[in-house]
Amino acid sequence: MVEKKGVSGWWRAATIACVVLLSIGVASGVSVFEQFKAQVQHLQVQLKDTAQVKYIAVLNDENHAPALLVTMNLQDNALQIQRLNAVTEGREDSMQLWAMSDGDPVRSLGVLESKGKTLRLPATERDFASATSLAISVEDKGGARPGQGPRLPYLFKGSVIQKAL
Repeated sequence: MVEKKGVSGWWRAATIACVVLLSIGVASGVSVFEQFKAQVQHLQVQLKDTAQVKYIAVLNDENHAPALLVTMNLQDNALQIQRLNAVTEGREDSMQLWAMSDGDPVRSLGVLESKGKTLRLPATERDFASATSLAISVEDKGGARPGQGPRLPYLFKGSVIQKAL
């Protein structure tokens, strides 16, 4: 008769140790994957909340010194206008922003109502789609009447740059 030998205790211990190590490895992998997913979600929220500036223009004065920085934030549908010099309109005047494009008449983007360093004007991407340059004119208080063009010469003028997102 042949005697059956049982599996030695050493092999049982090695098998249990391997199963424990494999379980720890799987648990660690799942944990790292969940942390990675959480980081991706966090970064997606940050990206969504970050301004998506697509159009930029620096308007210069007659000496080619920067006077205004104009940016278009697509998420807010607004122009952000930052004054870079100390020029402000008089009591009876308003500064008005104009979009110009080749072959099209100039169109008003709005009147700068605030004398602050930074201000916003509502605008859509369509307002900028064909604009090649922006300009500021000095108009009577409240801006030019509808259908009336800007007074010339322009106070500040600059090219529109379309930035890749």
